[in-house]
Amino acid sequence: MILMNQGKDAPPHIIIIGLGPGDPDLLTRRAWDVINSTEEIYLRTRDHPTVEGFPPNLKVHSFDGFYQEEDSFEVVYQRITAEIIKLSQENAGVIYAVPGDPFVAEATTPMILSKARELELEVEIIPGVSFLEPLFEAAEIDPLPQITILDALELQDTHYPPFPPDTPVLIAQVHSIEVASNLKLTLMAVYPDDHPILLIHDAGTEAEQIEKIPLFELDRSRMINNRSSVFLPPLEKGSSLESFQEIIAHLRAPDGCPWDREQDHQSLRQNLLEETYEVLEAIDAEDLAGMQEEFGDLLLQIVLHAQIASEDGEFTMSDVIRGIYLKIIQRHPHVFEDLSLDQSEDVIKNWERIKAQERKMNGESTRGLLDGVPTSMPSLTQAQTYQKRAARVGFDWKDIQGVISKIPEEIKELQDSREPREQAAEVGDLLFSMVNISRWLEIDAESALRGTNKRFKERFSYLEKEACAIGRELSEMTFDELDILWEQSKSLEED
Repeated sequence: MILMNQGKDAPPHIIIIGLGPGDPDLLTRRAWDVINSTEEIYLRTRDHPTVEGFPPNLKVHSFDGFYQEEDSFEVVYQRITAEIIKLSQENAGVIYAVPGDPFVAEATTPMILSKARELELEVEIIPGVSFLEPLFEAAEIDPLPQITILDALELQDTHYPPFPPDTPVLIAQVHSIEVASNLKLTLMAVYPDDHPILLIHDAGTEAEQIEKIPLFELDRSRMINNRSSVFLPPLEKGSSLESFQEIIAHLRAPDGCPWDREQDHQSLRQNLLEETYEVLEAIDAEDLAGMQEEFGDLLLQIVLHAQIASEDGEFTMSDVIRGIYLKIIQRHPHVFEDLSLDQSEDVIKNWERIKAQERKMNGESTRGLLDGVPTSMPSLTQAQTYQKRAARVGFDWKDIQGVISKIPEEIKELQDSREPREQAAEVGDLLFSMVNISRWLEIDAESALRGTNKRFKERFSYLEKEACAIGRELSEMTFDELDILWEQSKSLEED
């Protein structure tokens, strides 16, 4: 029982009762005594089995009509709050009852308490058995040491489950087939279609039913009602970012790995670079299994750097995630706000405007558009990035023909150059122009050259193999002989 602003003998202006999960036998003794000693009670909803056990002479009112009249739950709860406050002031007091416990999945109780504090009204809260206890019993689970409890009405509007999937999850208020369908789509972003779940109906009542079904059948049940919930068993241990962060922290702990404890940002720099290139190699090869593995190796480097920074009091993984989270929202007002941008070109231009504003706010107003491109970036990628950024503000050719026309011009300048430094500069200009053609054709120059390198290696390996087969050394063969083998290697690719 919770009393607020209560005088020694003063009766409360408002009594809020928890009606339990549905079975009248699960009412608390205090709740039953109050219900039997009053003549009139107000319910958030009549749609609760406990109501059937009320004394026959009790006058019962409900606010179910508000749900029919309003388009949102928020407005309904505001109206209920206003009505309870009004009744408490006009009468000697008011008794208001809600399903379950007044503080578990019940929005009206905090709203009423807040308003009552403003008006110095006395409130008594009579707890009840919540819907959770019967659900734990039905699923035969102990919520400790860890369980996530969520509201399906909020979860259904998300695109990705906001909880670690290697922990058990209880999702309440799966009110309808529509909610179940939306919820299923969200969960399938992480869980396999056939992941086993428990769909629990009317827990804590005589009508309790439990369905053991695969996730993809969640919205096919004919038993779903406003007292349906889902129990979601966890995925395998280690399938969440939180679990991964724990093992990385363990590696760095005193009882962890000596090698990992010795590392710092600089010593891991080369590892980060190598893992990045291995990711790119898997992407270029369209190797899905390789991509999965290499993304994990790259994530290891990121989390390890964040752990080192956390130990040094610099920043944490949460800071890293929060920073990029806010940046994405800020740079996508056309998604998260009411700005209308239909074309990708408009999105890019607005992106640059936002970044310019960010630089100004950070005291970097003199920083150029190209200053943010890392100098350590591979030169082809760096060139293409420079060109893309310049094009965003209109510094670009009108069409690709203008770019192509630069190639013979750059070749002529290379042919006319004599000094090594001049020749190096002209070769750079020629390469830069070729990268510009790649950009216009929407081809990644770095990947294109990497693909050519790969083909060259394969063809050259063919030359070595064939030369060995006839007992010859490549260095002893003429160019014409080598060229014949080269063309053979190309024809094999075409076949």
